[in-house]
Amino acid sequence: MLILGSRLISTPVMSLQTGTQLAQAKRPIVDPGNLKVVAYEVEGPLLAEKPSYLRTDDIRELGSVGMIVDSSDEFVGPDDIIKLKELDQLGFNLIGMVVIDEVRRKLGKIEDFTIDTGSFIVQQLTVKRGFIRGITDTSLLIHRTQIVEINDQHIIVKAAAKKIQPVEKAIRHDYVNPFRSANTPVESQEN
Repeated sequence: MLILGSRLISTPVMSLQTGTQLAQAKRPIVDPGNLKVVAYEVEGPLLAEKPSYLRTDDIRELGSVGMIVDSSDEFVGPDDIIKLKELDQLGFNLIGMVVIDEVRRKLGKIEDFTIDTGSFIVQQLTVKRGFIRGITDTSLLIHRTQIVEINDQHIIVKAAAKKIQPVEKAIRHDYVNPFRSANTPVESQEN
């Protein structure tokens, strides 16, 4: 199922073991190499470490009550997983990143993204146009397959299709009926 990434911010994290709320999601930690949400920073009064993280691999289910985990043992600290610590220190945040195309035209800034709840991989980016273009255009949806490069300043996407060249006027040939010879006069049918 696809869901907007912004809908998961402030989502309760519920324990399957106790049936209570353990924390709530604060912000996603996204791997810029594959655009996967690898964890969520979580906050709440019951957490032993601050900051604490919930790996998306430890989420059993995403339901109407929130993110469901087995127990509070699923929360990790910043030093528990080296890869997670490295990604957090990158400070990579999709929201607000500038999106340009291959010919360096600015398309806008990312205002949200869509993730697949089964894999937590970002599938689409919602790009808000600038003020002037925003008057006439709506937001852009960019699929992950259109992304060419991600760097510290920009997300570069494939340029729009090239303008179609006008088709030359087709040469029209008169239709020749193969069942009628050229010298046979056309007969009119009379009643």
